[in-house]
Amino acid sequence: MSTDENRNEHEELNEALEAAKEEALSTEDASSEGDGSEVDELQAQVQDLQEQMLRSQAEMQNIRRRAEIDVEKAHKFALEKFVKELLPVTDSLEKAVESSSGHEESGEAVASIREGVEMTLSLLLSSLKKFSVEQINPVGEPFDPQHHEAMSMVPAPDAEPNSVVAVVQKGYLLNGRVVRPAMVVVAKAEDAPKIDEQA
Repeated sequence: MSTDENRNEHEELNEALEAAKEEALSTEDASSEGDGSEVDELQAQVQDLQEQMLRSQAEMQNIRRRAEIDVEKAHKFALEKFVKELLPVTDSLEKAVESSSGHEESGEAVASIREGVEMTLSLLLSSLKKFSVEQINPVGEPFDPQHHEAMSMVPAPDAEPNSVVAVVQKGYLLNGRVVRPAMVVVAKAEDAPKIDEQA
Protein backbone atom coordinates (compact mmCIF):
# COMPACT_ATOMS: atom_id res chain seq x y z
CA MET A 1 0.00 0.00 0.00
CA SER A 2 1.54 3.32 -1.05
CA THR A 3 1.77 6.43 1.10
CA ASP A 4 -0.76 8.29 -1.10
CA GLU A 5 -3.29 5.48 -0.71
CA ASN A 6 -2.73 5.54 3.07
CA ARG A 7 -3.30 9.32 3.14
CA ASN A 8 -6.49 9.01 1.03
CA GLU A 9 -7.79 6.27 3.28
CA HIS A 10 -6.90 8.35 6.34
CA GLU A 11 -8.74 11.40 4.92
CA GLU A 12 -11.79 9.29 4.03
CA LEU A 13 -11.89 7.91 7.55
CA ASN A 14 -11.68 11.40 9.04
CA GLU A 15 -14.48 12.66 6.75
CA ALA A 16 -16.67 9.69 7.61
CA LEU A 17 -15.94 10.23 11.28
CA GLU A 18 -16.90 13.91 11.09
CA ALA A 19 -20.06 13.10 9.11
CA ALA A 20 -21.06 10.46 11.65
CA LYS A 21 -20.51 12.92 14.51
CA GLU A 22 -22.58 15.61 12.80
CA GLU A 23 -25.33 13.13 12.04
CA ALA A 24 -25.32 11.94 15.63
CA LEU A 25 -25.54 15.52 16.93
CA SER A 26 -28.33 16.52 14.53
CA THR A 27 -30.30 13.37 15.30
CA GLU A 28 -29.81 13.96 19.00
CA ASP A 29 -31.07 17.57 18.66
CA ALA A 30 -34.02 16.62 16.42
CA SER A 31 -35.33 13.97 18.75
CA SER A 32 -34.24 14.75 22.24
CA GLU A 33 -37.03 12.56 23.55
CA GLY A 34 -36.79 10.10 20.64
CA ASP A 35 -34.84 7.01 19.66
CA GLY A 36 -31.98 6.23 22.03
CA SER A 37 -31.14 3.17 19.94
CA GLU A 38 -30.36 5.24 16.84
CA VAL A 39 -28.00 7.47 18.83
CA ASP A 40 -26.30 4.40 20.29
CA GLU A 41 -25.95 2.96 16.80
CA LEU A 42 -24.35 6.15 15.49
CA GLN A 43 -21.99 6.33 18.47
CA ALA A 44 -20.93 2.74 17.79
CA GLN A 45 -20.23 3.68 14.16
CA VAL A 46 -18.13 6.64 15.31
CA GLN A 47 -16.15 4.40 17.65
CA ASP A 48 -15.58 1.82 14.86
CA LEU A 49 -14.33 4.55 12.53
CA GLN A 50 -11.99 5.88 15.22
CA GLU A 51 -10.57 2.39 15.77
CA GLN A 52 -10.06 1.93 12.02
CA MET A 53 -8.24 5.26 11.85
CA LEU A 54 -5.95 4.28 14.75
CA ARG A 55 -5.19 0.91 13.13
CA SER A 56 -4.34 2.53 9.80
CA GLN A 57 -2.04 5.04 11.53
CA ALA A 58 -0.26 2.21 13.38
CA GLU A 59 0.10 0.29 10.12
CA MET A 60 1.60 3.35 8.42
CA GLN A 61 4.13 3.74 11.25
CA ASN A 62 5.10 0.06 10.98
CA ILE A 63 5.57 0.35 7.21
CA ARG A 64 7.73 3.47 7.65
CA ARG A 65 9.83 1.75 10.35
CA ARG A 66 10.36 -1.36 8.17
CA ALA A 67 11.37 0.81 5.22
CA GLU A 68 13.91 2.68 7.37
CA ILE A 69 15.40 -0.63 8.57
CA ASP A 70 15.60 -1.93 4.99
CA VAL A 71 17.38 1.22 3.83
CA GLU A 72 19.82 1.03 6.75
CA LYS A 73 20.65 -2.61 5.93
CA ALA A 74 21.07 -1.76 2.25
CA HIS A 75 23.59 0.96 3.13
CA LYS A 76 25.43 -1.29 5.57
CA PHE A 77 25.77 -4.35 3.36
CA ALA A 78 25.81 -2.86 -0.15
CA LEU A 79 29.52 -3.66 -0.50
CA GLU A 80 29.17 -7.37 0.30
CA LYS A 81 29.49 -8.65 -3.29
CA PHE A 82 32.37 -6.28 -3.99
CA VAL A 83 34.20 -7.43 -0.86
CA LYS A 84 33.72 -11.08 -1.86
CA GLU A 85 35.39 -10.32 -5.19
CA LEU A 86 38.37 -8.68 -3.45
CA LEU A 87 39.03 -11.50 -0.99
CA PRO A 88 40.83 -13.79 -3.51
CA VAL A 89 43.18 -10.87 -4.30
CA THR A 90 43.97 -10.51 -0.59
CA ASP A 91 44.53 -14.28 -0.33
CA SER A 92 46.92 -14.23 -3.31
CA LEU A 93 48.95 -11.39 -1.86
CA GLU A 94 49.18 -13.18 1.49
CA LYS A 95 50.34 -16.38 -0.23
CA ALA A 96 52.97 -14.40 -2.16
CA VAL A 97 54.34 -12.96 1.09
CA GLU A 98 54.33 -16.41 2.73
CA SER A 99 56.06 -18.09 -0.20
CA SER A 100 58.79 -15.46 -0.39
CA SER A 101 59.61 -15.66 3.32
CA GLY A 102 62.67 -17.82 3.96
CA HIS A 103 64.23 -16.83 0.63
CA GLU A 104 66.09 -13.76 1.88
CA GLU A 105 69.38 -15.18 0.63
CA SER A 106 68.02 -15.35 -2.94
CA GLY A 107 68.95 -11.77 -3.57
CA GLU A 108 67.80 -8.20 -3.63
CA ALA A 109 65.21 -8.79 -6.36
CA VAL A 110 63.22 -11.26 -4.26
CA ALA A 111 63.48 -9.00 -1.20
CA SER A 112 62.23 -5.95 -3.10
CA ILE A 113 59.38 -7.93 -4.69
CA ARG A 114 58.37 -9.22 -1.27
CA GLU A 115 58.47 -5.72 0.18
CA GLY A 116 56.28 -4.44 -2.66
CA VAL A 117 53.75 -7.24 -2.16
CA GLU A 118 53.65 -6.59 1.61
CA MET A 119 53.00 -2.90 0.99
CA THR A 120 50.25 -3.68 -1.52
CA LEU A 121 48.67 -6.12 0.91
CA SER A 122 48.73 -3.60 3.76
CA LEU A 123 47.17 -0.95 1.49
CA LEU A 124 44.40 -3.33 0.48
CA LEU A 125 43.71 -4.36 4.10
CA SER A 126 43.62 -0.74 5.28
CA SER A 127 41.22 0.13 2.43
CA LEU A 128 38.97 -2.75 3.42
CA LYS A 129 39.10 -1.63 7.06
CA LYS A 130 37.86 1.85 6.07
CA PHE A 131 34.68 0.19 4.82
CA SER A 132 34.16 -1.86 8.02
CA VAL A 133 35.67 -5.10 6.68
CA GLU A 134 37.47 -7.02 9.43
CA GLN A 135 39.78 -9.99 9.06
CA ILE A 136 39.12 -13.17 11.08
CA ASN A 137 42.39 -14.85 12.08
CA PRO A 138 41.36 -17.00 15.08
CA VAL A 139 44.57 -18.90 15.93
CA GLY A 140 44.40 -19.91 19.61
CA GLU A 141 40.76 -18.90 20.02
CA PRO A 142 37.92 -21.34 20.80
CA PHE A 143 36.16 -22.74 17.73
CA ASP A 144 33.05 -20.69 16.84
CA PRO A 145 30.84 -22.33 14.18
CA GLN A 146 29.27 -18.96 13.31
CA HIS A 147 32.63 -17.48 12.26
CA HIS A 148 34.77 -20.55 11.56
CA GLU A 149 34.55 -23.56 9.26
CA ALA A 150 36.40 -26.61 10.57
CA MET A 151 38.46 -28.32 7.87
CA SER A 152 39.83 -31.05 10.17
CA MET A 153 40.57 -31.97 13.76
CA VAL A 154 44.08 -32.88 14.85
CA PRO A 155 45.54 -34.00 18.17
CA ALA A 156 47.34 -31.04 19.73
CA PRO A 157 48.62 -31.75 23.26
CA ASP A 158 49.78 -28.16 23.80
CA ALA A 159 46.43 -26.58 22.78
CA GLU A 160 43.04 -26.52 24.44
CA PRO A 161 40.52 -29.00 23.00
CA ASN A 162 38.16 -27.37 20.45
CA SER A 163 40.49 -24.42 19.93
CA VAL A 164 41.86 -23.29 16.58
CA VAL A 165 45.44 -24.48 16.00
CA ALA A 166 45.86 -23.36 12.38
CA VAL A 167 44.09 -21.18 9.84
CA VAL A 168 43.90 -22.56 6.30
CA GLN A 169 42.12 -19.46 4.94
CA LYS A 170 41.30 -16.28 6.84
CA GLY A 171 37.70 -15.18 7.16
CA TYR A 172 36.16 -11.73 6.84
CA LEU A 173 33.32 -9.76 8.43
CA LEU A 174 31.46 -6.79 6.91
CA ASN A 175 29.85 -4.66 9.64
CA GLY A 176 29.81 -7.70 11.92
CA ARG A 177 28.21 -10.01 9.33
CA VAL A 178 30.25 -12.96 8.06
CA VAL A 179 31.25 -12.51 4.41
CA ARG A 180 33.46 -15.59 4.46
CA PRO A 181 34.08 -17.88 7.44
CA ALA A 182 37.66 -18.67 8.42
CA MET A 183 38.68 -22.20 7.38
CA VAL A 184 40.46 -23.66 10.38
CA VAL A 185 42.08 -26.74 11.87
CA VAL A 186 40.73 -27.53 15.34
CA ALA A 187 42.47 -29.29 18.24
CA LYS A 188 40.74 -32.41 19.46
CA ALA A 189 40.99 -33.86 22.93
CA GLU A 190 43.51 -36.70 23.25
CA ASP A 191 41.01 -39.05 24.85
CA ALA A 192 38.21 -38.18 22.36
CA PRO A 193 36.59 -41.18 20.66
CA LYS A 194 37.64 -41.82 17.11
CA ILE A 195 35.08 -40.63 14.57
CA ASP A 196 34.51 -42.69 11.44
CA GLU A 197 34.73 -40.04 8.69
CA GLN A 198 33.94 -42.64 6.01
CA ALA A 199 30.39 -43.20 7.35
